[in-house]
Amino acid sequence: MKNIGIIYNARVPEALDLSTAILHDLNLSENSWLAPAENMETLLSRAENTDLVITVGGDGTILRATTFTGPAGIPMVGINMGRLGFMTELQVHEAMEKLPFYFDGGSRLDERNMLQATVHKANSHGTEGPFHALNDVVLTRGEASRVVTVAGIIDGAPVTTFRADGVIMSTATGSTGYNLAVGGPILDPESDSLVLKTVAAHMGLSAAMVLKASAEVGLTLEGYQPAILSVDGIIDHPLDLGDRVELKQSPHKARFLRANPPSYFFGTLTRRLGFSIRGQ
Repeated sequence: MKNIGIIYNARVPEALDLSTAILHDLNLSENSWLAPAENMETLLSRAENTDLVITVGGDGTILRATTFTGPAGIPMVGINMGRLGFMTELQVHEAMEKLPFYFDGGSRLDERNMLQATVHKANSHGTEGPFHALNDVVLTRGEASRVVTVAGIIDGAPVTTFRADGVIMSTATGSTGYNLAVGGPILDPESDSLVLKTVAAHMGLSAAMVLKASAEVGLTLEGYQPAILSVDGIIDHPLDLGDRVELKQSPHKARFLRANPPSYFFGTLTRRLGFSIRGQ
């Protein structure tokens, strides 16, 4: 590894302190850099000359960093300063000691699938996007408390009309996020399947649907209630009546460097969710 970028959560003062220590104390190249996670659009010019990105924060910091690393194919190592840290690799107390291992090429590459969302506008007949998400894309109600009405199509076949607080499309990585909170299934993080799940369904399908990797889903906003398209909880895009959102597998991948085997995810799942294991 030659040039390393460090992306940190600017709302956590300790994140900047650790990022500064990594930059200055681990003998990184003079072209290495650090930046707050809130300014990803300013980093585009650095993509070609960055070999690795270290994130210092939590899963939210990784989601923001992925908007930069995903299209460029840059691998990441995450340091957890958040609560769950499903995607992070290291804890704060071990970061300075263990990071050189990842610089020296001793780790494995973990590639995660992403989602692509494109909005087809009903009024202008134009498109907006595509937007790319590592966790999920959520079509949800705005500030009003009324449910949204959404016509769903999978691979060109009408499925149902949802009347719900929202509809979530998540990746396997995102299955432990919002999808899990509303009763959806947990997928193996290396799975290429997609999950379609409603939030507080009033009518239509309430059970989660696990879809193949090549599935293409269309969600058309109907009824009288405008909505919001939330991409990884970072981009909130307003939707008007008649707008159609097309969802499918993204051509981009989120790439992580890992020291542990793939099975490590299951060994830490219950701990990260706060469940107890009998006998421990």
